[in-house]
Amino acid sequence: MKETGAIDNIYSNLPKKLPAELFEKITQGHAFRLERIISKGHATPEGEWYDQEQDEWVILLKGRARLLLAGASEAVELGPGDHLHLPAHLRHRVEWTDPETETIWLALHYD
Repeated sequence: MKETGAIDNIYSNLPKKLPAELFEKITQGHAFRLERIISKGHATPEGEWYDQEQDEWVILLKGRARLLLAGASEAVELGPGDHLHLPAHLRHRVEWTDPETETIWLALHYD
């Protein structure tokens, strides 16, 4: 997390190699956390699901991804500008992210 008043850019400091998805906290308060997520060809391991204690709002800023929500018959395709709300305990997983370019997300976790 940068110091107060420091300017940063959401597209800067992208790692050259990305062996695993990268989760970076941007800021947080007592009831929220904002993070940047960088993916490149990553997916949630087979059989695993996210089941989070907080609501999450996510926006895809760059790249492409597919998310599968528990109970859905098909994955949701996301492109730049697409966003969605994931209520607490809605099981979901990343099925695919573009292997050719970074997929950059902003995720807001909140009570």
